[in-house]
Amino acid sequence: MNVPLLDLGPQVKSLRSEILEAVTDVIDSTRYILGPKVVSFEEEVAAYCQSDFGVGVSSGTDALVMTLMSLDIGPGDMVITTPYTFFATMGAVLRVGAKPVFVDIEEKSFNMDPEELERALGQQRRNGGRVKAIIPVHLFGQCADMSRIMPLADEYDVCVVEDAAQAIGACCPMTDADGTIQWQKAGSMGLAGCFSFFPSKNLGGIGDGGMVTTSDADFVDILRSCRNHGAKPKYYHARVGGNFRIDPVQAAVLTIKLRHLEDWHSKRHENSQTYRTLFKDAGLLDSPVVVPEERFATVSGAENHHHHIYNQFVIRVPDRDALKTYLQQHSIGSEVYYPLCLHQQKCVREYNGQNFPVAEKAAQESLALPVYPELTREQLSFVVETIAKFYTSG
Repeated sequence: MNVPLLDLGPQVKSLRSEILEAVTDVIDSTRYILGPKVVSFEEEVAAYCQSDFGVGVSSGTDALVMTLMSLDIGPGDMVITTPYTFFATMGAVLRVGAKPVFVDIEEKSFNMDPEELERALGQQRRNGGRVKAIIPVHLFGQCADMSRIMPLADEYDVCVVEDAAQAIGACCPMTDADGTIQWQKAGSMGLAGCFSFFPSKNLGGIGDGGMVTTSDADFVDILRSCRNHGAKPKYYHARVGGNFRIDPVQAAVLTIKLRHLEDWHSKRHENSQTYRTLFKDAGLLDSPVVVPEERFATVSGAENHHHHIYNQFVIRVPDRDALKTYLQQHSIGSEVYYPLCLHQQKCVREYNGQNFPVAEKAAQESLALPVYPELTREQLSFVVETIAKFYTSG
């Protein structure tokens, strides 16, 4: 049996006629830069993410870069984030000339540890560091603990830019002043949320694309200007921006896919629960296979919200690399997210001596298994059976 890590074929097949019609409409319109397809898509995504505004951009990476540029973050400034994430999070900070400051992650959620964040904010304040932003990463489809991160940001007067590249539609419980729990979506809690529509995402395009969401009317004007070389009006530049525009072809395709996103989230979550049951039945659950924590699953109202959208289903196992090879030999796709933490990368040698033990351990043990919506029960069973054979046959 063949079980790829991701197979977009069934999704494309089911939507093919709609997609072709939408792309043809863009071609026939001759509106190839921004235009009504982009505007309507921005409005739909903003509403879906519980934000007032959306600004379509060329990629999730550019969403981060453009947001930091729009905040005038540059040389001498510091941005706090996690060392366990895709390179773009750190890369965006470095590209604007700022300095990333890393804090370790929580072992079970893979996300930023609020206690470590508080420690870093206090240390930077004592040392006179100029922290201009915090970038919590909602890794693998689950929000960081924003109920603890946002009060810290307010206390230290630092803006929050959510890296929600993997988490569109994921919800986080936030407590009001009166103690009422309000479920808020990724991208709606900080000043801005940055999303990616890379094809492998739950909401993926047919190429690169991204979005920045915000509910700040003044900030969205800056974002829109920055997206188009900093011009406002045309040919008048009060700031330096870039060419960060989303393609209307991507907007048209993504608009179609957005209508199916909630269903796809539900199917991914269903697959994750099937994995849990199968690992438990096989006697593998917790040891040697540690499955991802659903941090907010027991919070009141969780059953009505996607508290984890499973952009990836990432387990932690001993002998990770050997297991990955074994799965490949049995025609099962898997992937390591991420084999090297950001502070260990060669391009930032000055960080290589830093120590973030929880993140480094995750980099050694984590392995993503197939979880896309179209997987069958038989395929999921085959994955677990193969993992069981790996740990019992030796």
